Amino acid sequence: MASTTNFTADIVPQAPEDPLFGLMRAYRADESTDKVDLGIGAYRDDNAKPWILPVVHKADEILRNDPDLNHEYAPIAGIASFTSKAAELILGADNPALKEKRVASIQSVSGTGALHLGALFLSKYFNGNRTVYLSNPTWANHGQIFKNVGIPNAQYPYFSKETKGLDFAAMKGALAAAPERSIIVLHVCAHNPTGVDPTPEQWKELAVIIREKNHFPFFDCAYQGFASGDLARDAWAVRYFAEQGFELALAQSFAKNFGLYGERAGCFHFVTSPASDASDAISRIGSQLTLLQRAEISNPPIYGARIASIVLNDPALFAEWEDNLRTMSGRIISMRKALRAKLEELGTPGTWNHITDQIGMFSFTGLSQAQALQIREESHVYMTGNGRISMAGLNTRNIDYVAKAIDKVVRDAAAKL
Repeated sequence: MASTTNFTADIVPQAPEDPLFGLMRAYRADESTDKVDLGIGAYRDDNAKPWILPVVHKADEILRNDPDLNHEYAPIAGIASFTSKAAELILGADNPALKEKRVASIQSVSGTGALHLGALFLSKYFNGNRTVYLSNPTWANHGQIFKNVGIPNAQYPYFSKETKGLDFAAMKGALAAAPERSIIVLHVCAHNPTGVDPTPEQWKELAVIIREKNHFPFFDCAYQGFASGDLARDAWAVRYFAEQGFELALAQSFAKNFGLYGERAGCFHFVTSPASDASDAISRIGSQLTLLQRAEISNPPIYGARIASIVLNDPALFAEWEDNLRTMSGRIISMRKALRAKLEELGTPGTWNHITDQIGMFSFTGLSQAQALQIREESHVYMTGNGRISMAGLNTRNIDYVAKAIDKVVRDAAAKL
């Protein structure tokens, strides 16, 4: 007798393929010699190859030659030499929250794991409005991470299609209108996917609204040092909020800025406000975060954290790392300038200053979904359906080709109007 599964299609429907990984699969299957990958969110050098940071090579040598090296479990909360320096890196060594010991830091499975750990903690213990507000648009995985722990999503306006910049008035209005004590996810720098960040003065205005509404800020930082090449500049927003005494959460990834994509090195930090019971509060919060971690992964992965720890704790290697960051961010900035210049040289309809106004790995080009599909089919240039391109996918060999491909689809669309 044939058996029937309990997990039939009406109970477990087929999930759609992740759009970004589907794009990656389609790119790899494309046999065109002209194909260009502008979808992948990983740094590539001018030869379109992955780049192992020279300082990572050095740290790897130090690690491999350590006579005391072993492969024992890390503590549940992670490697202390890594998490303590990670907190200093993002918050600033002189931040009052660190000096007053109001920070709990837990090593995570990169930024995604940090977001999940924070979301899981909030799902169990947050007693405000149990809705998370995400920017429109935001990183594709944000919504699913919170939904998976039972926290529903809402959106606040962020990107202006007209200016291709920040829709600041609408953003402020939405945060002011949100129910009190809502969870607000904020990108620390190099907003994904738009590449558009608030200015320091705008961050200050947002802080006023968030304080007035007693919202809970949850910062996501995937690009510190990678965006501008300046670690302090890229961390300005979260440092300001912490200095102002906000209670907040922070997800921190070392995938991009160390090139440790597959090693999954990250941290989750919880900062309490400077209340009289802050010491007791952070002890309790840290204990519950450790308990959640134990039930999910037991112990975090060790290799990437060890590499980062070696660099973060050695002044000479740290200085070299900063130089590596300037190399990566500098190449991307040069590609922004080159792409804008070539589009303007071609006389491509529209304005293209947003290419250089935006920052970080991605640019929101303004191309429509139909144009993104057309450029893929005709020119084998791969970008996400919302017109987001990875600037790291551009180089001196393909930038003319890409600019001409963009020019064609924009002109075709203009001719149809």
